[in-house]
Amino acid sequence: MTQPTTLRQVQLNILLIDDDDVDAKALARAFRREKIAGIIVRAVDGIEALELLKGTNGRTKLPSPRILLVDLDMPRMNGIELIQALRKDEELRRSIVFMVSTSTREEDKRAAYDLNVAGYIAKETAGGDFRSLACFVDSYARVVELP
Repeated sequence: MTQPTTLRQVQLNILLIDDDDVDAKALARAFRREKIAGIIVRAVDGIEALELLKGTNGRTKLPSPRILLVDLDMPRMNGIELIQALRKDEELRRSIVFMVSTSTREEDKRAAYDLNVAGYIAKETAGGDFRSLACFVDSYARVVELP
């Protein structure tokens, strides 16, 4: 008989990149309600996200391991442009990225998966309270080996 394995305890560093205040607050609240250990930092667009990931422009660098939850439609630099920049950067190219968007268009999904996202999650599928998304991200971080 095999012993059940225990999941690793992980301190998540989550970078939420979303310009929608309501969604960002709801997602942060979901992590707190589910008692998921971690730090959630928010950026409102791709430019601010890159500053946080690189520790530039007076920003404190978000430590690893980290998971990025990226919205598609944002001002200045949208989600696809951000992921393109990540994949071109030697230090950031292995970032774990989930696209979380209201868009269910096939071309948006294909564009994200072409950039090697870990998953494309429609906000409506994740539910208005985002609890299932928070639990999914927590489970994901506990079973994979993050860089």
